[in-house]
Amino acid sequence: MRRAMVMGGSWAGLLSARVLADHAEEVVVLEPDTADDPGHGAPHRRQLHALLSMGHTQLERWFPGLTDDLVAGGARLGTGPALQYYLDGVLKPCVPDNTMVGATRPFLEEHVRRRVLALGNVTTLRGRARGLLFHGDRVVGVRFSASQAQESDATVEELDADLVVDATGRSSRLGSWLAEHGWAPAPTDRMQVDLGYATASFHRGDELPGTVIAHAAPGPASGYQQHLSEPAGLVAVEGDRWSVVVVGYGDHRPGREPEEFLRRMKRCVAPLREVAENCRMEGDIETFRFRESRKRNYSRLTRFPGGLVALGDAVASVNPAYGQGLTLAALGASSLSAHLRSGASPRLPAWDHFRRLAVVVDAAWQVSATADLAQPHVTGPYPPGYRLIRWAGDKVVEASVLDPMVNREFMGVVNMRKHPRALTSPRVLMRTARVLARR
Repeated sequence: MRRAMVMGGSWAGLLSARVLADHAEEVVVLEPDTADDPGHGAPHRRQLHALLSMGHTQLERWFPGLTDDLVAGGARLGTGPALQYYLDGVLKPCVPDNTMVGATRPFLEEHVRRRVLALGNVTTLRGRARGLLFHGDRVVGVRFSASQAQESDATVEELDADLVVDATGRSSRLGSWLAEHGWAPAPTDRMQVDLGYATASFHRGDELPGTVIAHAAPGPASGYQQHLSEPAGLVAVEGDRWSVVVVGYGDHRPGREPEEFLRRMKRCVAPLREVAENCRMEGDIETFRFRESRKRNYSRLTRFPGGLVALGDAVASVNPAYGQGLTLAALGASSLSAHLRSGASPRLPAWDHFRRLAVVVDAAWQVSATADLAQPHVTGPYPPGYRLIRWAGDKVVEASVLDPMVNREFMGVVNMRKHPRALTSPRVLMRTARVLARR
């Protein structure tokens, strides 16, 4: 390709640019925010983010040695017992080879951005996408204007490209832009979850020396009820800080009051109680409300223009309580890479990319939707066979608290290293039955 263009310069856009740099003479990243103004962009960027184990693997694939750079800058690398997962207040068995990085999203993005912009054929362009340029049945460029201009009076410019990537996030307007030119938008699945979460920073000293991540969630023993088992998590991040998140659905959403935040932490598992009692809170509490999960199903379309792909939250935005977003974007970029490395023409519809991406997105959706439907206020839609899936899933979750082998399989799915179908394999189900029978 002569030129590829990425709409959106956040996490998914940066990873897309890295992939495209191997296939295009020039890669242009169109972004409305600036590197020195990180308050713009993703509205939840300052919330605690998890880079799951598979996301860490993908990051090292595209940026070899990046983990060492992150750790040198103050991030923490956690393996095995440093990663602690509690279910209904009980610590689950250790998964020895599980590895995750403790860092904030702005810190991760800063290092990824630095690596991407060091590539000789990647540049940024300040502006906001206003639409697509078409020639026949393919996209040939982007219409854009100055970032701060109102759409009604913005001076619109155009830039041609052989391939355009939509990485504009959850608020993507791709469906509207396609409809303007006679193309059907992707059918969309939605699930109302009404989640609220809040993140605070605490000074980190010598407490919890063997902990990088501690995560607590309700499970079958509490009927998945948040008021019986407080969902929360903490991560050791750069700057000698703990980043702590508390989560709640509906009327149990957390607010900005420090006293309430600390009360929630003290009702949680031991690591969070220790931080609440012994560490100083720094700065304000950041809150965010997530009303619905959303999945745009491009692979279900029968007609789509060439020269155009989408990934990241522009395709799927699932409940952030499960920490899948950053890893979904990384796997989406790898899907795009596989598509381009296959020799597919960027001028033709990217069906292979969307089919590959759908496998990953549908797996993430299955994990989050099955868990969300356990909440009494989430009323559907229920997938086919949900009651059987939920029953079997609850049994596997119960066994994962007791048995290292079952927990290894379970955490493989949670960390997006394995498809959810791994939990219904005969080997796992038989092991689950034996574990629960012994109990």
